[in-house]
Amino acid sequence: MTTIYRRVLPSPPAIDFVSSQGKQLFMEATQGGTMEGFFKLISYFQTQSEPAYCGLATLAMVLNALSIDPGRKWKGPWRWFDESMLDCCEPLETVKAKGISFGKVVCLAHCAGAKVEAFRTNQTSIDEFRKHVVACSSSDDCHVIASYNRATFKQTGAGHFSPIGGYHAGRDMVLILDVARFKYPPHWVPLKLLWEAMDTVDQASGYHRGFMLVSRLQRPPALLYTLSCKHESWVNIAKYLTEDIPELLSSKNVKDVKDVLSIVFSSLPSKFLEFITWVPEVRRTEEGDQSLTPEEQERLSIKGEILKQVQDTELYKYVADFLDSPCLGQEASLTDIAASVCCQGAGILKGNSESSNGFCCGQTQVHCIKNNGAMPHVTIVSGTVTNGIGEHVDMLVPSLTNRLGLHPASSDVLIALLLALPPQIWSGIKDDTLLREIDTLVSMDNLPTLLQEEVRHLRSQLYILKRCKDNELEKDLSAPL
Repeated sequence: MTTIYRRVLPSPPAIDFVSSQGKQLFMEATQGGTMEGFFKLISYFQTQSEPAYCGLATLAMVLNALSIDPGRKWKGPWRWFDESMLDCCEPLETVKAKGISFGKVVCLAHCAGAKVEAFRTNQTSIDEFRKHVVACSSSDDCHVIASYNRATFKQTGAGHFSPIGGYHAGRDMVLILDVARFKYPPHWVPLKLLWEAMDTVDQASGYHRGFMLVSRLQRPPALLYTLSCKHESWVNIAKYLTEDIPELLSSKNVKDVKDVLSIVFSSLPSKFLEFITWVPEVRRTEEGDQSLTPEEQERLSIKGEILKQVQDTELYKYVADFLDSPCLGQEASLTDIAASVCCQGAGILKGNSESSNGFCCGQTQVHCIKNNGAMPHVTIVSGTVTNGIGEHVDMLVPSLTNRLGLHPASSDVLIALLLALPPQIWSGIKDDTLLREIDTLVSMDNLPTLLQEEVRHLRSQLYILKRCKDNELEKDLSAPL
């Protein structure tokens, strides 16, 4: 195969950032106060790791620049956004082969816990675009991602994503921090020309391209539970939760809460627990030191409080009683779960976040760390993972006991599911008294603040995935309810 070392940047219309003219534009824009967003973006500037990963690389760069905590490990002990972690709305293999649409990058940003406002060019104007560019370039807490056609700039290729790093008011030019740095360097282009490049139709989706404003939400993303579409079965599960349950409830003569739970849980699709999962705390054991860092203590304390709030809900006793019946089989033991999680953790620590293949947990042991003060005790499950050289991995669990054993338990996950379902799911219940009782049990208004945030995040994810399943992501760019 013929290889290529970079491309010559067509100039005009672009101006190379490091050229004398590009430097002059930078200094003037800095003095004008419209390069404030540049400094955080440049601190986290990255090159896309695959030819079709421009959307993923751009979003990862912006999320890191905004200091949004992904809540899960990247490599080693580090929590960090990487392209490989942005798989909520489209399998990575699909993105690698075909790229990603504007609507699905918006979906990914929502799933990652960011605040997103997205606009297609046929839904707004160049004047509005300029206003947003100036506002974000004058601040470091908002960034603009552009989806555009390279051909407008006389560059090779077609659809592309990159963040806007700044704005020059006098020349009406924007700085594009091109994430395909192996191809083109950062460059200035006229804002009007960028608008023309965005005001094109993506042939794959049939929709206009556009831009999105990404900033931090006031509330953090969930700490305990998350939804995943890594497995193809997520489509059937999302359909079951949002379409099949209402039909089942309306077709059955349900008389009490136990009947409702029986209908919901007895028909759960296979691999359900791979769709709604708990977020494990995994770390490498450092020379036998099992003490907790202050950050780990704080995070586990919050997780413990959320778990306590789950178990204090009125819904908990109904779910626990239902799970005590023999119909659902045995609850997996903590050590069984730990063996799987520690193997997955070893994969993460070795840089493979998608699979635990090749890692085998040969031994697990459970012990408790007692803490002084108000913080709850912490259970540490240590696993010796065999992967050729040996890896000692810890799984940290809040020591909050319940009727069904230690967390993680099916009861906790199922309660999170019930609370996260859209309120209209229950409208098929014909008995008005039972419907009011269910509405009270799952009402967001009756939940403490931490649990509300957890449930709201899950509900937003479910809403986004339903739109993805229904192929509505491209025509509906609005934020989750």
